[in-house]
Amino acid sequence: MNRTKSFRIIVAAGLIATVLSACNTVKGAGRDVESVGKAAERAID
Repeated sequence: MNRTKSFRIIVAAGLIATVLSACNTVKGAGRDVESVGKAAERAID
């Protein structure tokens, strides 16, 4: 599997997890999205 496809899968999974988790506030949702982005960056490196 190439890196682009892996990255897309990781991002999609993160976004789905973010949407499905019950974020109580916009601030909490922002933190969730940020953590998904950081995890995706670590996975790529």
